[in-house]
Amino acid sequence: MKRKWMISLLCGVMSIPAVVFAAESGTGFPTKPLRLVVGFAPGGAPDIIGRLVGQRLSEVIRQPVIVDNRPGATGNIGAEIVARAPANGYTLFLATVSLVIAPNFNAALPFDPERSFAPVSRVAAVPLLVVVHPSLPVRSITEFIRYAKTKPGVLNYASVGAGSPQHLSGELFKATAGINLLHVPYKGGGPATAAVLSGETQLFFAGMPPALPHARAGRLRALAVSTARRSPSAPEVPTVSEAGLPGFEADNWHGILAPRGTPAPLIAELNRGIVAVLSQADTRKQLISSGAEGVSSSPEAFEKFILAESKKWAGVARQAGARAN
Repeated sequence: MKRKWMISLLCGVMSIPAVVFAAESGTGFPTKPLRLVVGFAPGGAPDIIGRLVGQRLSEVIRQPVIVDNRPGATGNIGAEIVARAPANGYTLFLATVSLVIAPNFNAALPFDPERSFAPVSRVAAVPLLVVVHPSLPVRSITEFIRYAKTKPGVLNYASVGAGSPQHLSGELFKATAGINLLHVPYKGGGPATAAVLSGETQLFFAGMPPALPHARAGRLRALAVSTARRSPSAPEVPTVSEAGLPGFEADNWHGILAPRGTPAPLIAELNRGIVAVLSQADTRKQLISSGAEGVSSSPEAFEKFILAESKKWAGVARQAGARAN
């Protein structure tokens, strides 16, 4: 009797989302651990977001989600691994906007961002923080544009490398504002941030988590965030669109993809699990604390989003004179 009571108690404390997910599953999927490939090194925004979403998803689907960091080539190494993986739902990729930028700089990619993957869901919008050195006589996007027009080709902006989201966000900003800035690529976010902190470069579309503390301490001046909406991580900072360039948007988005050919019922179940994760208040809170905002979508909506992003950034790359090699 006591044994039956204990079993009943344990079943009662099982997480509600996990029970609901198991009850609604008609395929028996999953029956073993999932692998979530992150194409960047531990410690960065993709890794932080991937580990948080993976941990919470494992609680929902009642199977471990193992994060596999495969850094290199701006995420392309990880993307290739997943594109070549069996289409059985057990290998997933945490994609970022770099996925759709990559073809504009590398004609020999072993995958196609639009045809090699089955979209599952977006998971996060990650704004870039537009920062300048405090010595610059500007306190808004409008003032920066006005100032830059008096010094064509003199001011510069930093990026974490050619073909990075920071690079093309800077090019989109130049084109939209009608200004002439010099691009200075650095080998990573750390050196680029250091360059702006020292005044070596004047402008940087920086990652939110590392740049925001410097801005709040007065070592950098935050002019705007790059997304269409203000960031919950820094609600006091206006968007670029609000601050002087209507319609501007550069979102370093993150989303989950599976290999193309993954059965639709498995994609639907994975999507349902991710939507459940992103509906949790604690998950949303932790994403905000890391400089991101939880954003889920249907697989169909995410596929349309990827196609639109591919077209948008191809146009920016062409305008910037990018050549795939």
